[in-house]
Amino acid sequence: DSPTNISTTTLCWAALYMDTEDTSAVATLTKADAWLRNNVGELNPDTIAKTICEAYGIDRTFSVPILTMCAISGRFGSGRKAWQGIPRLPFELGAIPRIWFSRLGLPVVSYALPALIAIGIALHHHNPTRNPVLRRLRNWTRPKTLRVLTEIQPASGGFLEAAPLTSFVTMALLQREKSDHPVIRKSIEFLVDTVRDDGSWPIDTNLCFWLSTLSIKSLATKDGFDDALSTPEQEDLLAWILEVQTKTVHTYTLAAPGGWAWTDLSGGVPDGDDTPGALLALHHLATANDKIHDPKIRASAEAGVQWLLDLQNRDGGIPTFCRGFGKLPFDESSADLTAHTLRAWLAWRDELGNALQTRIDKAGAKAIRFLLKTQRDDGSWTPLWFGNQNEKNQQNPLYGTTHTLRIPPLPATLLDPPLKAKWVAAEDKAIQWLLTAQHSNGGWGGAAGVVATIEETAYAIDALASLLDSPLRFDESKRAQLQDALHQGCEWLALHTETGTRFDPAPIGLYFANLWYHEKLYPLIHTVSALTHARPHLPQGDTTRSNA
Repeated sequence: DSPTNISTTTLCWAALYMDTEDTSAVATLTKADAWLRNNVGELNPDTIAKTICEAYGIDRTFSVPILTMCAISGRFGSGRKAWQGIPRLPFELGAIPRIWFSRLGLPVVSYALPALIAIGIALHHHNPTRNPVLRRLRNWTRPKTLRVLTEIQPASGGFLEAAPLTSFVTMALLQREKSDHPVIRKSIEFLVDTVRDDGSWPIDTNLCFWLSTLSIKSLATKDGFDDALSTPEQEDLLAWILEVQTKTVHTYTLAAPGGWAWTDLSGGVPDGDDTPGALLALHHLATANDKIHDPKIRASAEAGVQWLLDLQNRDGGIPTFCRGFGKLPFDESSADLTAHTLRAWLAWRDELGNALQTRIDKAGAKAIRFLLKTQRDDGSWTPLWFGNQNEKNQQNPLYGTTHTLRIPPLPATLLDPPLKAKWVAAEDKAIQWLLTAQHSNGGWGGAAGVVATIEETAYAIDALASLLDSPLRFDESKRAQLQDALHQGCEWLALHTETGTRFDPAPIGLYFANLWYHEKLYPLIHTVSALTHARPHLPQGDTTRSNA
């Protein structure tokens, strides 16, 4: 379902070259050769390296692993010459205290320390620097960096529970280390355990926590869960959320306790999207079960809120994993995570002590200023996550804008009058963008004119329902316009899900730079969320309302 791109084609071109006795592989390689010549030029190491590096700019997180795989497979020839065109990675930096990393301007993103170490060692092994001092330094730090790599490898063996990162680390380490090295052995076990029946590997082996918090939020109403979740199920989910929360400093990113990752497996890393998701789900469950004042739940919420407050960057935005990493786009503050965090802070604000309320108000004002600064001229916001492959820049302003429009009304303690006026104007501009982006048939895509999907239409409906939940926010004319757009969107969803019986996932989501994925539960979860929250705003007796 995804358009051809240089990254995946080069990876497959390298991998299949290792099995040229297979006639089907040879036929496929012939086609790949032709495509690459048309899009790259001569298939020599220098040209390929130049093209791949230009595709990713200063970020070496994915360009260097791709080129390393080409060298390992034999595509670049043999000997030192095969490795000379690949940019070096300073693996020796893995030996210094990780708290300094944000100041170093690493050529890879914050989550890529395993690749920095393993691929850097492979490159140094095959193409050592000619500088004798630096060469000795790298030789001296190699054992230390390998100990660091061993320490941060999760119990499952999978770095980030992700096959690509784990595979790159493994094949790189095998260039220098013996196959019985503990990191290699555990990585191989992880890959053997996670291969699917059809011979493929997913990018992520397990999104259970992210999918569960999305599901909880999708089923929650103002009155609880309307029998969608039984009381025992809600209690089990409450206990599970509390259990999954990190209780110690994370060995990988050195993140403080209190955050949540996308999975309950050992390779998960607490982040700035799953943590607000967990806090919102926790608030829904605690409220529905009259446990909002439970000391254990309160302590968990306080730790999560504190974790996000400490994650906030100086610019007021929220990054994914680590505060202060801003050199590369992945590590910058993003509108989607900032909006999600604001929603979580505001959900818990009134339940927390004065000191945390004051911190939330100050951090919230900074977050609003960040969102005002990053709003595009057309009124939309672009997110970090969940890009759209059909949008001209592979971005998804629909996702970023709907996330931001779901921020509830802000307390007066957070906004002074001038800032409030700016925020209201920004919201109005974003609402107009959202209405304009709707297709004439009622659906939405990643941007105006982009093919509509179930997921993105559901995001838009959820945002409209959230806006309509504020009865004093709009005059009658504007409310009618929002309700009409919401109604048309619900009719589109009913038609394209065959009245809730078919949910075709779209390739929506960007991971590891230009590798797209889909998740089969996304269209189902987001449709449920949209219709659950839209139902009160649909006309009485409407068939879409009765079937929601």
